[in-house]
Amino acid sequence: MDETHLRRRTYLNAAGFFVFFWLILFVPAWTLDFWQGWIYWSIFLAAEVFIILYFLKKDPELIRSRLRIGPSAEPERSQKIIQTFGGISYLLVLVIAGLDHRFGWSSVSPYLAIAGDILILAAFYVVYLTFRENHFTAAIVEVQNGQTVISTGPYAWVRHPMYAGTSLLVLASPFALGSLWALIPAFLVIAGIVLRLLEEEKFLGVNLPGYPEYCTKTRFRLIPFVW
Repeated sequence: MDETHLRRRTYLNAAGFFVFFWLILFVPAWTLDFWQGWIYWSIFLAAEVFIILYFLKKDPELIRSRLRIGPSAEPERSQKIIQTFGGISYLLVLVIAGLDHRFGWSSVSPYLAIAGDILILAAFYVVYLTFRENHFTAAIVEVQNGQTVISTGPYAWVRHPMYAGTSLLVLASPFALGSLWALIPAFLVIAGIVLRLLEEEKFLGVNLPGYPEYCTKTRFRLIPFVW
């Protein structure tokens, strides 16, 4: 895939994602008067566009590798199941938040919603730092040609900074969207992330030279000083 094709495919994938993302949020809400949804969607749009444009310029191979994404791209059956479970659970976060806004099932103060948005921005920053530090940050569980253990940057704090950022984003989402009921599927997403990283560690311990030694030096998997 040449650079022109890579850019075209990346832009088309991103455009399709954001249209789908908007529909999943606003169709259940059945109104455009959903300021929490607009801010949430806009943060995703701005952050993703920045990350795409930055890494298409600085590290196009990272973008190329991350185009292989989703359950169908996973080589292991267990990861296909985990990815499917996590994806459906996150969609439920968005759908339930939209329905909650429509029917008024729960209430979150505007200040708490804005705090959730700030945490989501922080989560995207963690993701950006992870991509910048690790050229091999794939969207599936694999070991790429030439891949080495990374122990600097966010990897000096936790072994899975990408999952740490994703977990923060997921847990902040119900508050940002003004829905306490959306916390239920959000916790299911976190459960899927934990299962995924535990299996990934087993895989990397066998297939990535130096990974067991890295695990002894960087003790915490997901949350610094906690776990």
